[in-house]
Amino acid sequence: MISTTRTAGTFRGSTTGAVIGAAAVLAAFAVLTGCGSGTGEQAAGTTTSRPVKDTSITAEPGERFTLTVDQNASTREYWYLVAPEPDSSVLVSRGQVHASYAEGEAAAGAGGRLTFTFEAKGRGTTRFTLLHCTFTTCQGNTSTLPPGATEPSATPATGTATPSPAPERITYTVTVD
Repeated sequence: MISTTRTAGTFRGSTTGAVIGAAAVLAAFAVLTGCGSGTGEQAAGTTTSRPVKDTSITAEPGERFTLTVDQNASTREYWYLVAPEPDSSVLVSRGQVHASYAEGEAAAGAGGRLTFTFEAKGRGTTRFTLLHCTFTTCQGNTSTLPPGATEPSATPATGTATPSPAPERITYTVTVD
């Protein structure tokens, strides 16, 4: 069985993002204008783009979808899959892949995209959370190790500095029909 794949993404200032966005607009235009097979069904293996902020996802058993976010290790900007992780009887994480924005060899300081892949397993509803850390929101984290606490960074002992903001948390609800 060939399963469909959904892709959601945020691309800041990238040519690749503009190309993907243009392709999505053309695909939507083709659907709206009636171009295609005429059956009204989505072809197997097609990709549906969704914004990362679209936190309610519906899938069918066997369907895979991805969430793609910008990430730049040189500026200590990282994304993590954190608790609550999905119920494995409903949805399984199939890992993550990082792709640099730089063509060919990775350039020092170049950002990239991190893609999380999930597969719908069985009927039900589950939730999972992506945590977005920056150098101002998390301390003690690395590209593979989330921070020990997801609270704001510690405030300096002296001065009138305000506490750092809390890291962004996006919780998704996935229903598998």
